[in-house]
Formats: sequence, structure tokens, C-alpha cells
Amino acid sequence: MKAVIPVAGEGTRLRPHTHTVPKPLLRVAGKAILGHILDDVVELGIRDVVLIVGYRGEHIVDYVKANYDLNVSFVEQRERLGLGHAIYLSREFVGDEPMLVLLGDTIFKGDFARIVSAGGNHLGVRKVPDPERFGVVEIEDGKIINLVEKPAEPRSNLAIVGIYCVENSRALFDALETIVSEDLRTRGEYQLTDALNLMISRGIDLEAFEIDGWYDCGKAETLLETNRDLLEMAGSSVKVPGSIIIDPVNVAEDVTIESSVIGPFVSIAGKTVVRNSIIKNSILGSNAIVEDALLGSSLIGDNAVVRGFFKKLNVGDSSEIDFT
Repeated sequence: MKAVIPVAGEGTRLRPHTHTVPKPLLRVAGKAILGHILDDVVELGIRDVVLIVGYRGEHIVDYVKANYDLNVSFVEQRERLGLGHAIYLSREFVGDEPMLVLLGDTIFKGDFARIVSAGGNHLGVRKVPDPERFGVVEIEDGKIINLVEKPAEPRSNLAIVGIYCVENSRALFDALETIVSEDLRTRGEYQLTDALNLMISRGIDLEAFEIDGWYDCGKAETLLETNRDLLEMAGSSVKVPGSIIIDPVNVAEDVTIESSVIGPFVSIAGKTVVRNSIIKNSILGSNAIVEDALLGSSLIGDNAVVRGFFKKLNVGDSSEIDFT
């Protein structure tokens, strides 16, 4: 099986951070979003990975090569023409092999080994209270009979979460070929859901499986929610002399913390310095400095400096905020 991970998007809802870093490399719970995804791929025993890169793709390439010993192919999506188009670009690298498609801005938790070993074509879903906000699947006799993007009147509450296990990859690529060659776009893009519906119309069975955890990293609020959930699952036991640590937190080994209260739900990346501060429910990047500050629900980028501030912040890389 080969894993296909689209990571080409610009991440506009996470600016200013994505001005300098591609969204999949933003940290959550002590690790890049893409790192969480690739760790799951490795755990499944998958060695062949296709990454669809675009915006600041060179950073993705450098990160993966530096941190993973995998057989990785990098494919550039020069135009953002939709998820279906991104998956279509992987066709020469996947061939007829089974494929596992994982969106590059979402972290999943579930028994994926069972689905991968079961064979067949499966889509990850989760019950939601507001299905009109999502793509949803309609099921009959255990099979998916239709996929609808953001339906005005949903006939199902099973949202498509962005994980696809496709044994019959050739059938999917044939459907994508039809959509691209005939320029069949929905809202201006080539949609993966349209290709999956085409597969169904051609007699290919698709089944749904419910996942345990679905953690969105698409905007600041959901990134912080994901950070909280993953920290709670991981647990922690961090002690810093002269400071108070309220678990769960994730603190890199080379972080300096002095006379501060950290936590709960705080992630701090390497070489960051925190002095005389109280920080909760926040993510701090690497090489940052936070002094004499009280921060909550904040994102602080790499190499940023924050001094003497008692508010909520969303500060990008290499910024400096000084209220002393």
C-alpha cells in the first residue's frame, strides 16, 4: 500500500504563521501536524509515500528528508485545482497499488490497521451535529450510495473526515481522469467526492468506517483545540525547579523556564525561553522569548519575542511585541 498526502494548500486561515511556514509544519502537541500523520503511516508499516506539495513545498521536502527514512515521492501541484486534482497528480507514482489518502491538515485517531488489512474501498466518517457544513455520505444496505458536499438539506449526519483507503486505485484514477479530461468542476475545482460518486455509478463498492478521533488543524481556534485533545491523550509529567507546571503540557528538552506557571494545555518548542510569565492553552514556537507576560489561547511563532503583555496573542515568526 502507498500513502498519498496532499500538503499543497496555503493555509490562509492560519496567517500570519503560514506566511513563513506551510500549514502541515505548524506544531501541535510538540510535533508538526505532518509529523503526527507520518508517524501513523510508519506505524501501519507503509514505506512508500507520495506527498503533493505546493506552497512553500521546499520546507516540506526538507522536513521529511531530515526526519523520516521512507520512500517518498514529491509531486508539485502548481495550480490549486482541488483535492481531486491533487490526488490525480499521484497516479504515476501509485499505479495499481492500493492507496491510503490522508489529508495533510487533519490528524486522525482510529483502528486504521484493521481497515488497511480488510481490503476493499473505505471512507472515514464521523457523526456530526451540523452535517450541512461538511461533505456527507449516504448509506444503504451497508454501502455508500452517494456523497454530497455541504448539502442544504442533509440526508445523513456522517461527515467525510478526509481519510480514504482505496484498494481499487485504478478505478479511482480512471474516474479522476474522466473528471479532469472533461473539465467537470464543482465550485471551480475538481472534487474527490465527484470522482468517488463516479466510481459508485460504475459499480465499484465503497464502504464507510467511523473513526475515533478527528482533529482539525485548519485555523487558530481548532489548532488550539487539537493541541488540548492530543496533550490530554498523551499525558505528561514535566517538572521545572522554581516554576509550576500544570499538566498536560509538552515542553522540549532544551527550553528554559524561569519563575513561571506553565499549563495546562501548553506546547513549547525547542530553545524557547520563558521568564516570569503565566501561560495556558497556548502553543509557543522555537527560539521564542516570552518575558513578564500572561498568555492564554495564544499562538507564538518561531523567533518571536513577547514582553510585558497580558492578553491573547496570535504572533507570527520573527515578530516582536514589547509592552514594557
